Amino acid sequence: MIRLAPLVLATALALLPLAAAAQFTTPEPGGDRAAKTLARAERQMAVTANPLASAAALDMLRRGGSAVDAAIAAQLVLGLVEPQSSGLGGGGFMVLALPDGRVTTYDGRETAPAGTTPDRFLGPDGKPLGYFAALDHGRAVGTPGAIALLAFAHARHGRLPWADLFAPAIRLAEDGFPVAPRLNGVLIRWRERLEPREDLKRVFYAAGAPPAVGTVLRDPDYAATLRLLAADGPDAFYRGPLGAALVARLEKAAAGTGIATVGPDDLAGYAVIERDAVCGTYRVWRVCGMGPPSSGGIALLQILGLVERFDMAAHGADTVTGRHLLAEAGRLAFADRDMYVGDPAFVSVPTAGLTDPAYLAERSRLMAPDRAMAGPAQAGTPRLREGSLRLAPSAEDDMPSTSHLSLIDADGLAVSFTTTVEFAFGSGIATGGMWLNNQLTDFSFAPVKDGRPVANAPAAGKRPRSSMTPTLIFGPDGRLAHILGSPGGPAIIGYVAQTTVALLDWGLDPQAAVSLPMVVNNNGPTVVEAGAQGDALAAALEGLGHKVERRELPSGLNVISLTGSGLLGGTDPRRDGAALGD
Repeated sequence: MIRLAPLVLATALALLPLAAAAQFTTPEPGGDRAAKTLARAERQMAVTANPLASAAALDMLRRGGSAVDAAIAAQLVLGLVEPQSSGLGGGGFMVLALPDGRVTTYDGRETAPAGTTPDRFLGPDGKPLGYFAALDHGRAVGTPGAIALLAFAHARHGRLPWADLFAPAIRLAEDGFPVAPRLNGVLIRWRERLEPREDLKRVFYAAGAPPAVGTVLRDPDYAATLRLLAADGPDAFYRGPLGAALVARLEKAAAGTGIATVGPDDLAGYAVIERDAVCGTYRVWRVCGMGPPSSGGIALLQILGLVERFDMAAHGADTVTGRHLLAEAGRLAFADRDMYVGDPAFVSVPTAGLTDPAYLAERSRLMAPDRAMAGPAQAGTPRLREGSLRLAPSAEDDMPSTSHLSLIDADGLAVSFTTTVEFAFGSGIATGGMWLNNQLTDFSFAPVKDGRPVANAPAAGKRPRSSMTPTLIFGPDGRLAHILGSPGGPAIIGYVAQTTVALLDWGLDPQAAVSLPMVVNNNGPTVVEAGAQGDALAAALEGLGHKVERRELPSGLNVISLTGSGLLGGTDPRRDGAALGD
């Protein structure tokens, strides 16, 4: 259990004003922007969502560790200082560029427990449950993949001893860490949704109000978990006491409901999957990302392929046309995503067809530079589609509280790593200082639509579709040029697409690129980031026929650019991140 340090207990007890009822339209509530400056380094760099995590990563790099060592140390810290976004009770995707130029990806996505049936998220009336009702009783907790993913990557690319990577997080958990603005903001602004959950109330609201920014917290439960994992490795979780505690906690949560929760066999049978990267070209660049069950790599390549026939350099960041074209491309990409993408072990995803340049050129003819498409786009029919199964489109409430890490070491090993627990603090259920995910709500709640099966329907052992988009970009000389990714639910794809165009076409440095006002379209309204800086842009898009909505778009982009004069790092001003390097 997280505990307040005695010297600052009075600060935490101070009554804080309750925010107005939150509108849960984003993965986490937005917050004030913080001024960020472009970071520079010569040999190695880590860009993460919290300065303490970035410092832990840089410490490992300075000790001679690899980028994977640094990513592990950072993730362990993030699970403590940014528990609303990611942690050991969740999962993630890692894309790596090896020093010899090869690219590979590791799938540490959560899996549905063995007792899962297609109607898992249907109520007694046969209708889909509401999103938050689906979080109750551990119904949405998938078998966590984070610990296995970290161990899998370390076995292949680690240099430092496994146990050494835990030292920074253990020290912070035992000695204390200051509450960051974002953690405080989530606890205050979403209090009405979070406080009723037993474990969240016990940990963060027991004093009558959530801890203020700067309050020092300690988490001895998490420290004990880390010490056990450091000593015994992932078996302590998947076949040992940590896993047994998780199973017992979920059995308690589901008692009397008949809901099948994660059991010992689910944990023991979990496996990380190494997958081929999904790569394609954009002008002179090569862009590589994560394939299914993530939709991110496919959708990003689709958006880039759809805008490629337009002069995006001329339609720069300060023009409405550039943002309009990206929104229209997002509309088309999401139509295909919602139709075709799911776990490739369960559905045949036409990845090659969806990213085929000829198919994208044909789809691009639906886009015009001076007007928006009318209504939602329909999915296309890729030529290179396997099989004849007719699927139904389905979009789910994908609201992950997520984090992204970009890292590179002095030898050129690069890591783009997006990690998540889904909603803020996941399911709201904790064990051993770990917040358990609610990742199964990324499945489509209705398994059949209009008599046709849905690609992303729940099933035992299945991995739910994701929007996470960890990305690597290579220059015309074949050398790595950019490492990037973001949290943000389905908007992740739009964030990464806009930032990619900003880096490649608009010539912005990474800090300028991540600081642009965000515009996304997921085949619905065009959402323009709330704030005065987007007023003129919103009006201009409405003039082109877009149905515009204004709301917070709390991206969390972390980018490293490799240049002839060294490394440049940019971190999103909407979050607490830091770029550190040597």
